[in-house]
Amino acid sequence: MPEAQALFFVVILVLLSFYNVRVSGAQSTDPAEVNALRAIRSSLVDPMNHLHTWNSGDPCLANWAGIFCDAMSNDSYQHIRELQLLKLNLSGSLAPELGHLSHLKIFDVMWNKINGSIPKEMGNITTLKLLLVSGNQLSGSIPEEIGYLPNLDRLQIDQNQISGPIPKSFANLSSIKHFHMNNNSLSGQISPELSRLPLLLHFLMDNNNLTGYLPPELSEMPKLKILQLDNNNFSGSIPDSYGNMRPLLKLSLRNCSVKGTIPDLSGIPQLGYLDLSWNQLEGSIPTNKLSTNVTTIDLSHNFLNGTIPSNFSGLPNLQLLSLANNLLYGSVPSNLWDNITFGGNRSLVLDFQSNSLTTVPDAFDPPTNVTVLLHGNPACAYADRINIANFCQPQLVNKASGNTTRLTFNCSPCPADVDYEYNPSSPIPCFCAVPLGVDLRLKSPGISDFRPYIYDFEINLTSLLKLFVYQLYIDRYIWENGPRLNMHLRLFPSNSSLFNVTEILRLRRVLSGWEITLSDVFGPYELLNFTLGSYANEIHDRSSGISKGGIVGILMGVFAGVTALSVIFTVFIMRRRSRKGLSSERHSLSKFSIKIDGVKCFTFEEMALATDNFNSSTQVGQGGYGNVYKGILADGTVVAVKRAHEESLQGSKEFCTEIELLSRLHHRNLVSLIGYCDEQDEQMLVYEFMPNGTLRDHLSAKSVVPLNFSTRLHIALGAAKGILYLHTEADPPIFHRDIKASNILLDSKFIAKVADFGLSKLAPEQNIEGIFSGYVSTVVKGTPGYLDPEYFLTHKLTDRSDVYSLGVVFLELLTGMKPIAHGKNIVREASLACHSGKMFSIIDSRMGPYPPECIEQFVLLALRCCQDETDARPSMSEVVRELEIIWKMMPEAYITTPTEESIATSSDKVSKSVSKSSALRNPNSSSNVSTSDDVYSGMHTVSVTPR
Repeated sequence: MPEAQALFFVVILVLLSFYNVRVSGAQSTDPAEVNALRAIRSSLVDPMNHLHTWNSGDPCLANWAGIFCDAMSNDSYQHIRELQLLKLNLSGSLAPELGHLSHLKIFDVMWNKINGSIPKEMGNITTLKLLLVSGNQLSGSIPEEIGYLPNLDRLQIDQNQISGPIPKSFANLSSIKHFHMNNNSLSGQISPELSRLPLLLHFLMDNNNLTGYLPPELSEMPKLKILQLDNNNFSGSIPDSYGNMRPLLKLSLRNCSVKGTIPDLSGIPQLGYLDLSWNQLEGSIPTNKLSTNVTTIDLSHNFLNGTIPSNFSGLPNLQLLSLANNLLYGSVPSNLWDNITFGGNRSLVLDFQSNSLTTVPDAFDPPTNVTVLLHGNPACAYADRINIANFCQPQLVNKASGNTTRLTFNCSPCPADVDYEYNPSSPIPCFCAVPLGVDLRLKSPGISDFRPYIYDFEINLTSLLKLFVYQLYIDRYIWENGPRLNMHLRLFPSNSSLFNVTEILRLRRVLSGWEITLSDVFGPYELLNFTLGSYANEIHDRSSGISKGGIVGILMGVFAGVTALSVIFTVFIMRRRSRKGLSSERHSLSKFSIKIDGVKCFTFEEMALATDNFNSSTQVGQGGYGNVYKGILADGTVVAVKRAHEESLQGSKEFCTEIELLSRLHHRNLVSLIGYCDEQDEQMLVYEFMPNGTLRDHLSAKSVVPLNFSTRLHIALGAAKGILYLHTEADPPIFHRDIKASNILLDSKFIAKVADFGLSKLAPEQNIEGIFSGYVSTVVKGTPGYLDPEYFLTHKLTDRSDVYSLGVVFLELLTGMKPIAHGKNIVREASLACHSGKMFSIIDSRMGPYPPECIEQFVLLALRCCQDETDARPSMSEVVRELEIIWKMMPEAYITTPTEESIATSSDKVSKSVSKSSALRNPNSSSNVSTSDDVYSGMHTVSVTPR
């Protein structure tokens, strides 16, 4: 104890000494950089007084607005790492003293009104990575000195009035990945020396005054993905070498005055967007096959002749083919849409206006999702005779913009004290929260129609931002000249009404620092605005430096830190002792091992042999507990072996107790535990193997053999029976807490078996009077989209929480949709469809014919399970009983044995036997789902405390 006290006071003295040095010192920021900031401030005009914090104190200690510092240096000062002044309505000019910020990495003054020129002194900042001055009123030429910045990654000077040539020194920018210099007045020839740039991804130079020839050497850039040079005034032709730009995703040379013929571009394997419109191109369209990634081909307003080639018919992702205003002749092709799967918002525009096309095939009948424009062709002279008059009206191709419709279901008003609003994507209907506003613009998207890609964008952006999909809501989007896609987003907090300040600052840093890169199909983005709204004052307080009472707070923090260090030190010592004890315990396993009927204890060697030494080829999934392998035991039994990660290991006594609990769970609709292994610092659980994977796999749009209605109902009944067993017959009873389609596994006969008890909780015990409390108070865990709203809000877990989750699974079975997709919640969508009398419009058409009366009862049961109020939901026993009633209602023609063979043939059987029945429905709705998790990906052991 004396030693611990001595250590405690030593730590106090060290921290107080450190505090004294840092606080009482004259200045924390490098004086040269302080003077530079003051010069920068004096050259700027700040009508909104955003930079008022720059008037006093020290930049780093007082947290000047937009200043981010770095103390990692060899001297005793902090240094300015970032200068972030995005969209603050600043004007004035950029001071030459910027060059004194010798440690600066990010300089961002985008979307202000700053004029003057870019100071050549910025070429002195060798640490600079991001130079961002887009959207100002800067003029003059680009300083040659910028071309010698060794770490420059991104140069964004677009939407200014900058003139003069592209400096030849830019060929030295060995780290540059992004040249965004569009919408200026740059002139002269593109230097062939730029082909030496080893890492350049995006070359955006559209809307300038560039002249001269297109350098063939640009094809030598090893990484170039986007070459966008629209609206310049080049001479000569498109170099044939551009057909060898293998990394290229987008080639856009619209209105560039180029002549000659179109080169063969079939050697660009990933090409997705081609725009050569409004030029002087001649000759025929190349017949070589283009990449199947192509979404957009615009060759309009040229002098192309010949016929429309057939190579355009094999492009499954095509959204726009524009050949308008050329000299094409012959027949209008009728097979260009044959390889495209239409559904949802997928569409195709074929613009052949103002050519010399003379013939339309007799059977010309494009799908409703295809727009064909033929105005200005000789074929339209016979439009009435050949029934194509609707294709011969003059039209413009307009890109679809959108506002997302919000469904509120008569929600009560949100609190009015701050900017609360409903999160339309929340798993909890009518959930009020305060969002952040984000304005983004896709600067060079590789698509013409955003609608089919909305869900992909949501998944992409939220995964990069480390958010759940339901936290993102796309409020609106609109296409702008470029074409560029401007969108307003709302980011909502998760499991809470408010973001904390740390999370807000993280999100702003990630977006403004370009720490993420969107998928190639969306191209580069730019941050237009990050709106704090009601959070502004809190962020300001966080950034206002040492306020009144700050010294007391710091001292309290010091003592809290000392206490924490002492605790950490104590825990460290205890853990060392504990690890020795645990190691000793794990090496004396026999002390705790017990014989459990029906559960075999395997050796490590047996498990290694069964899984080919845990070869990656045998891995079938993974979860938070560990990896799952397909294994074959010595007797030929196929099993799933779950191997715990090191951090998931337990003491042998606890592990054996857990095995005992699992061994008591015996039901036809629960995944069975076969055995376990606990030796050599390894813990494994051995389950029966489920050859048909998860239910989610079979509801996926990529499922080769879709499930018919009979099989889906059979699966629902099996899953419900398994959960009913957990609630009422397991000893002790268990609440599952993570029921979802990927946790319902299917055996060789498609019998449903519930898996993954990793989040399970024991049901409440009786109190002293023999009465159950009815719920377990617990931290909210589970999967978004399946969470019981009342459990989410109150943290009270009941058996009806599992009923809610199973109701969501029922809706998945009925619709094929995922719980949350495209910003829509499956429960609300189903409720809206029922209330509006359009129940059958949401039914998954892939399951084939079905008896409508059974579907109707199944939908109503699912929605009862998903009621917001716990007491309004049926019990699990009622759910099982109602499913059995629906099963008995099924006409015999629909009932099939749920095997893989019957799934493939039952739809034909039903169609033939009831084809004349007026009751038969076959809706044309399309499922909107994506690939599920791997088999066993979520299976965990029961994390409960046994009685």
